[in-house]
Amino acid sequence: MNSAAQDTVKEAASTVDTKIIPVMRQAITTVQMILFQHLKKSIFQRYTDFSEKEKIRLAGSVVNNLYGSDAVDSQVNLFARNHRELVEKELRDLSKHVAELIPHITDSLRMQTLCDNQEGIHSMPCLLLAKELDLLDEERELPMPSTFMQSVRKLGAETGLVKHIQSSPPLPEQEKTAAKKE
Repeated sequence: MNSAAQDTVKEAASTVDTKIIPVMRQAITTVQMILFQHLKKSIFQRYTDFSEKEKIRLAGSVVNNLYGSDAVDSQVNLFARNHRELVEKELRDLSKHVAELIPHITDSLRMQTLCDNQEGIHSMPCLLLAKELDLLDEERELPMPSTFMQSVRKLGAETGLVKHIQSSPPLPEQEKTAAKKE
């Protein structure tokens, strides 16, 4: 990553309120879950000779590797170790299989780096890996935390992962209908 991008991340990190970090982490996790869903669907179509569990573990291993996290399920970690070359191949091909998610991956990895920075964790290698894998759009502006969380909420609603939240107050007819139901 170029020094201008690193400076931007450092500058943005200094303005992040620590109270918002848990909420941002939830949004980051939501992007990871959506990425997992998309990748799992792709893997299920391409790896017909793998068992269902192996396909799920492969998708999980790729997402965990990209975000620099360990799986809660020890079997996913074992699968990743035993199939390192396959996981790396999937990482290299990831931008082809989830191209529509690249803006969200870019934003979530940047936000993860900001959150980690606030907590004294060095996670710049995840950004560098994403850049190497063509999953980091360096031309994309770093969004404000609220903008990031709104875009993730919208993506989550579009994919059915989260419930759509009404952003405007209900119309008088809707209020009457809701009151009658109670």
